[in-house]
Amino acid sequence: MQPRAGTLSTAPLLGAALAIAALGVAPAASAEASDAASRERAATREQPVAKPALDRSGKKRIGTASVYARRFHGRKMADGTRMDLHDDNAASKTLPLGTKAEVTNLKTGRSATVTIQDRGPYVKGRIVDLSPATADKIGITPKEGVAKVEVEPLSLPSPDGDAKR
Repeated sequence: MQPRAGTLSTAPLLGAALAIAALGVAPAASAEASDAASRERAATREQPVAKPALDRSGKKRIGTASVYARRFHGRKMADGTRMDLHDDNAASKTLPLGTKAEVTNLKTGRSATVTIQDRGPYVKGRIVDLSPATADKIGITPKEGVAKVEVEPLSLPSPDGDAKR
């Protein structure tokens, strides 16, 4: 049967569809289905994690401490000073910059006073990063690299910058 003049034959289209199916390529989804799939992918993507709020409560916290890598020596910290691996400085995500805190290694019972000068650590489950000098004082060996500690804020800076407590 011959197609009428001005109409398309379905045979070439059917042949193309069969060829595509043989290659394993699916025809394009409708715009509606595509939008739904896009929304579903967006919903399953990891959402950005909100920054933790600053903790001005002065409560003790127990968690894991890690040691700053030596490569950070001389780099600027969040408070603008340069990192000195020989000072008693530390990083905390939640304690305000300038906070003086006592860090006690729960395994050895040894403690040291640190100043929070940087933000971090950025590893899940860790509450404080310590300079190598401080880690050595409280008994965190380079081989271990981490230890369970108690962090007790001793003095918190007020929002205008003065230390209080």
